[in-house]
Amino acid sequence: MVPAAWLVHAAAELLQEGGRDALSTRAVSAAAGVQAPTLDRTFGDKDGLLDAVATYGFKSYLEGKHALGETDDPVHDLRRGWDLHVEFCLHQPAFYMLMYGEPRVREARQEADRMLRRIVERIAEAGRLRVPVEQAAQLVHATGMGVILSFLASPPEQRDPDLITAAREHVIATITTGNADRASDIPSRAIALKAVLEKEPGDVLTPAEHAMLAEWLDRLAR
Repeated sequence: MVPAAWLVHAAAELLQEGGRDALSTRAVSAAAGVQAPTLDRTFGDKDGLLDAVATYGFKSYLEGKHALGETDDPVHDLRRGWDLHVEFCLHQPAFYMLMYGEPRVREARQEADRMLRRIVERIAEAGRLRVPVEQAAQLVHATGMGVILSFLASPPEQRDPDLITAAREHVIATITTGNADRASDIPSRAIALKAVLEKEPGDVLTPAEHAMLAEWLDRLAR
């Protein structure tokens, strides 16, 4: 039996060369040197194949994310993560469109979302977040994905890389304070306290008290 990894690799090469439209069952079967039923037995259907190829792309993307590591400045880490995201998009546009342009949610994509949320949580813990963690993470994700998909959908001669940078700085300015020393307003303090308590809840408060405190902090944050 032909290994699934070989079939995915063959499909990935077709994707890079011709985009999503190149991933027909016939083309992938020919590239892998197998009969079409082999793909059905391995992946179930074409959607299963697309999921496998997208997961293959996410593996490379997440390896780059993990390689970044962490610095003492979580806002700087957010910029680095954004820039790596953009770099992947520019070098692997067909993969990016498959990974982020498809409506289905994949486990690998959920891991990428968790990594983004962790960076945002670190910004909150440092007292530098203006809005609640979940809202900030969603805003960064939506802004980044939106501006990149728009960039890829534009004719090459109309693409402006500076727009992506401007979007990055706009969203960072929207969700963060200038620095920890100036993060003295009540909402930022409430967001920071909630982030720390969620990370290290301790045993001083009961679960009900934790829930009540979290609700109060959310009110203060708004």
